[in-house]
Amino acid sequence: MRRPGGALFGAPLAIIALVALTAVLPFAWLGNASGHDFEFHMYTWLEVLGQWKQGIAYPRWAALSHWGYGEARFLFYPPLSWHLGGLIAAIVPWTMASGAYIWVALTLAGISMFCLARQYLGRSDAIFAAAVYAANPYMLVIVYWRSAFAELLAASLLPLLLLFALRLARDEHGAFLPLSFVMAGVWLTNAPSAVMANYSLGIMLVTLTLLTRKWSALVYGGLAALLGLGLAAFYVLPAAYETRWVNIAEVLSPGVRPVDNFLLTMTDSPDHNRFNLLVSLIAAAEIVVVAGTARMARRSIRQKPALWSLLAVWAGTAAVLMLSPTLIFWNVLPKLRFVQLPWRWLLCLGVPLALFMVIGIRRWPARIFLYVVMLLVLTVGWQRVQPPWWDEAADMKEMTDAMEDKVGYEGTEEYVPVGIDSSDVKPDAHPVIVEGHATVKISRWAPESKDFTVTASEPSHLVLKLFHYPAWKVDVNGKSIVPRTTPKTGQIVIAVPKGESRVEISFTRTWDRTLGIAISLLAVFFAVGIGVWQTRTRDLHTA
Repeated sequence: MRRPGGALFGAPLAIIALVALTAVLPFAWLGNASGHDFEFHMYTWLEVLGQWKQGIAYPRWAALSHWGYGEARFLFYPPLSWHLGGLIAAIVPWTMASGAYIWVALTLAGISMFCLARQYLGRSDAIFAAAVYAANPYMLVIVYWRSAFAELLAASLLPLLLLFALRLARDEHGAFLPLSFVMAGVWLTNAPSAVMANYSLGIMLVTLTLLTRKWSALVYGGLAALLGLGLAAFYVLPAAYETRWVNIAEVLSPGVRPVDNFLLTMTDSPDHNRFNLLVSLIAAAEIVVVAGTARMARRSIRQKPALWSLLAVWAGTAAVLMLSPTLIFWNVLPKLRFVQLPWRWLLCLGVPLALFMVIGIRRWPARIFLYVVMLLVLTVGWQRVQPPWWDEAADMKEMTDAMEDKVGYEGTEEYVPVGIDSSDVKPDAHPVIVEGHATVKISRWAPESKDFTVTASEPSHLVLKLFHYPAWKVDVNGKSIVPRTTPKTGQIVIAVPKGESRVEISFTRTWDRTLGIAISLLAVFFAVGIGVWQTRTRDLHTA
């Protein structure tokens, strides 16, 4: 193996960026690949951008979801992907936003793989590993069939997870903070990926402990995971606590349960079965390649047993968990079922795939041939099993028009307040419906604050086009009240007396959000303190 080390900038970065651009090049003439989660992310980005323009820097309530009744989407969905999506949507034309986001995410994934591979490989080999990782078949499935943009962004952190886990074996203090930042980043990017990352780190730490017969890596790695959770607590704590307020059980409804998504699983849905067959073909191809190249790679990196062992154990775990006999583990291991889709472990398998291919196969023609074979499997799936879906410029304009006209969009069932049936709502309802004789003058109807005046000839009730949520604070004539809700739709109902009343509604910070922010701030201070201490210690040693 060649001597590692070397800079990212220059040819490596240019090649990685070019590979990422090539992956989205078909968008130029086919339109935007409209996968399973495409509209969810597009409407989320539009909502974020719209709230930024209203001065809301960190949105909490998706006001236009469910046709204007809203949902607490931004409290539950990790913030990094929708902040990046909103930023990109503010810079580039809307029809190019998804392609630009994918290009950024794939480029970041390639960069992180290059940083990992360059520790063990020569420059050209590290570039090839980065290119393979950024454009591996499962990444392309995400791009063209799934549009799981948060998961795609999380892929940029997995090589760094392995990089700093390996460093724990020789430099616990130096790897501790970077590893904690990686773990925080995964939590803030994609929740299912965070669950996989935590299990992956645990597997790596146990493997390192068995190899080195020292407990230090396990201890420091566990503390790094804990610090990472603390850094992300401003999101994680409210998202965990407030699940009791929404229909979160919908994330495990039929079709998205682990039992429905093992490789080659058949259900009553033909569409589901076609996609499962497609992803099963990709999984089979990647598993075969990993198994074959892992054996060859072992002979090439005997001087780096920890690298091979961690890759092999990680790959084996990912592959096995995609098979139906492991259902018992999905049912009993904490939170594993919230990964939902067992084949999602292909995201983790991508790291061993890229490294084993490069380390195990030394001849460039053989490497390229193997990669092309995997792309051919993907192409067969595209042509014979399930072609991607596409949205053209007119489809994108329909989305933007719906947001600009305040029509809104179909929301997400798992973020609807508990017990509510969103299918019963009236999309064209007035913001305030009076049950009685009264007139309403709306002064403000913003995403997180509502202000209006009611003049009633008799005591009346107001039914708002707004789902009730515990974070909403309702004041009538300056006094806080506890509103009622409609039986099925869960809309806020406010009683007002005869005469003129001013109603003010605001989305407040609940105690769990305050506590989460406090924990994150403490974690930041702790991380800064460790960083300062490490710098001073290093300076003393070099003096």
